[in-house]
Amino acid sequence: MSDPSGEPNFCTDDAPLSALLAHGADVAAHFHDYGQLRYAARGALVTATQVGTWVAPASRIMWVPPFAVHSSKAYGETDIRVLSLPVTLTGQLPSEPSVFVASALLREAYLALMSEGEPVESPRARLLIDVVLAELARAAQEPLRLPEPSDRRLKAVTDLLHADPASPATLAELGRRTGASERTLSRLFGSELSMSFHQWRTLLRIQRALIELSDGASVTDTAIRLGWSNPSSFIDAFTELVGQTPGAYRSSARSSRSLPRVRGWRGSRSSWRNIGGSPMAREPTLEG
Repeated sequence: MSDPSGEPNFCTDDAPLSALLAHGADVAAHFHDYGQLRYAARGALVTATQVGTWVAPASRIMWVPPFAVHSSKAYGETDIRVLSLPVTLTGQLPSEPSVFVASALLREAYLALMSEGEPVESPRARLLIDVVLAELARAAQEPLRLPEPSDRRLKAVTDLLHADPASPATLAELGRRTGASERTLSRLFGSELSMSFHQWRTLLRIQRALIELSDGASVTDTAIRLGWSNPSSFIDAFTELVGQTPGAYRSSARSSRSLPRVRGWRGSRSSWRNIGGSPMAREPTLEG
């Protein structure tokens, strides 16, 4: 994923957007003077800032506040629906990026906004936006923000783990690879990220498990692929952090995958194609 600490671009294109991103597509660090809601109808979008990483698989809505510098990466072919909100409408939303569980009403109001082709200033669009904001105000937030370090020694370790979440390497082994002592790294995990090395790696693996399960992978395959010694330990860790079993999460995510196609407007693609040259899976299919 592009480094959000790099020189960000200022994005001014606030048109609604529907786009297909290829697996692994990067959107470089950027920011905008409006808020942005993102819904992955298929696949998953991972959003990173200097302080944390958030995962938004299907059935979740991602919120990015105005002026928050962020980069993104698609996992699987990702069908993304993006809606911009002016600052005047964002007062009740969180001041940092957040991921919300989408209720049926929230999902349908959001998709109606994206599919009807009405200007966002129209009376009907404003009513739908009011519904979306009201539902977001009562929606549960995913408690899975992965904090990111600023210390270069610790960042060298977390970068290795991001590249290979299943790695069984101990903190001492990772320290030898990055030139820092185990004691120093252990202290930095606590002081910078307020959690232990084991807790951070577990949270990283759970974030990746959300992506795997949303894409239809079995619980057993997900556990093995992400480095758990057995499915039972994975189920226990997932349930503790997410609040439901991985099997239940997989079923709910899969049941929300059937979405209407976008009709009636042609949203601008520049904010996704040009910010970082991210590869599209293909041109967005926009009917009408």
